Amino acid sequence: MNQPYTPADLPEKIQHYINGENVDSVDGETFDVLNPATNTAYIRAASGNNKDIDRAVAAARTAFTDGPWPRMLPRERSRILHRIADIVESRDARLAELESFDSGLPITQALGQARRAAENFRFFADLIVAQMDDAFKVPGRQINYVNRKPKGVAGLITPWNTPFMLESWKLAPALATGNTVVLKPAEFTPLSASLWAGIFDEAGLPRGVFNLVHGYGETAGDALVKHPDVPLISFTGESATGSLIFANAAPHLKGLSMELGGKSPAIVFADADLDTAIDACIFGVFSLNGERCTAGSRVLIERSIYDEFVERFAAQARRVRVGHPHDPATEVGTLVHPEHDAKVMSYIEIGKQEARLVAGGGRPEWYSEGNYVLPTVFADVAPDARIFQEEIFGPVVALAPFDTDAEALQLANNTAYGLAAYVWTSDLRRGHNFAQAIDAGMVWLNSNNVRDLRTPFGGVKASGLGHEGGYRSIDFYTDQQAVHVTLGEPHNPTFGKHEEPSATELDDPDPR
Repeated sequence: MNQPYTPADLPEKIQHYINGENVDSVDGETFDVLNPATNTAYIRAASGNNKDIDRAVAAARTAFTDGPWPRMLPRERSRILHRIADIVESRDARLAELESFDSGLPITQALGQARRAAENFRFFADLIVAQMDDAFKVPGRQINYVNRKPKGVAGLITPWNTPFMLESWKLAPALATGNTVVLKPAEFTPLSASLWAGIFDEAGLPRGVFNLVHGYGETAGDALVKHPDVPLISFTGESATGSLIFANAAPHLKGLSMELGGKSPAIVFADADLDTAIDACIFGVFSLNGERCTAGSRVLIERSIYDEFVERFAAQARRVRVGHPHDPATEVGTLVHPEHDAKVMSYIEIGKQEARLVAGGGRPEWYSEGNYVLPTVFADVAPDARIFQEEIFGPVVALAPFDTDAEALQLANNTAYGLAAYVWTSDLRRGHNFAQAIDAGMVWLNSNNVRDLRTPFGGVKASGLGHEGGYRSIDFYTDQQAVHVTLGEPHNPTFGKHEEPSATELDDPDPR
């Protein structure tokens, strides 16, 4: 087998980016960043704490109150966002190379994510210019209209799966609406996040509008959530962490948008196009190494086709190519970090006690190091099994049969999560009705995870709070101010026009 790959021209160290400058931590703290293909440290990154967050927030606050960015016309901000998209597109191969190296994503999938990052910026660059706000008229009497105003310093906390793309998902609307930002990326994958500074500088983003602090969630992330000058937090990550952020943000009454975990079902009815459904379900759980919040990690199959589906699904899973992330033939690369790798492997061992293993279940024997895991399929999984209920976030899938539509719906909704769902059937009436009954923020009917950027993204139950995407992002990153203007003569109830009482009347409590 070929050897793990190291990109050329890696930086000597990863620093924070505050007020237009690359800087070390105030206390000089750093942490190791690991290559997931070897689990060896290849660089050190600055490790921020409350002092670094204070510096970053102060810079962002000054840029918001005194700088030009919030006061630019939407078209002016749009031009800069389009330049950002142009730069990202022109460097997509390099961005994908570094993202793949840093996160373990297969290079072909990392390239798609880099291009999606450019599209996110382009989408919001267009949307902010085309945006229309409400106006309500009462002819001859009143006009009422809505102003949108940026909120201030946006705190953005992003995860380690497809980090560059998910950072763009938050950065683009936050900047488009005139906010300044402090980004705290995941500590497992700081490399691609550090590239934003150069991209923004080259595109002409004013100094202090974008600030970046690396570090751990319990230090840098916690300080950002609790900072009194940060009025809103957008977070993507685990549900447990989201609950902690919710509690820590509550005393400050911050605006919150939280996209959390998932245990998304794919429901396959007997009348579905089986070839297409199997392909989609394989891709839905094993793409991005299974490290995706919307992964269809529970596949529910109508009993009349269950045995055939399991046999074909397992056979195809065994053919999924596990390899080095930089190899274009690789379909599943390495998990992001040994800490996460240990979690996924522990769930595989749990699954062996709970269900029938039909594919994978271990590591590829041809790799002696790195976080490589074979695509793993469990069949006959009971509804109360841990691998059915808990988010694994790796290339592991649970298959289970159902007999009726009602049972399928009960199984689909029988978790704490409610992010995504996938329904496969040729009966569109059943498909639409079933989709509406599922407890999920997003449902794909006879479709893989292909999302229109205009639609809301978010979940219910333990999968999140609020929605972003399209106009929902504009709503989250702005305050809406209603302005009411009288066009005719004011019609006010009149108080205080009676004659003042006499002194005698004041002395006598009952002048009658």
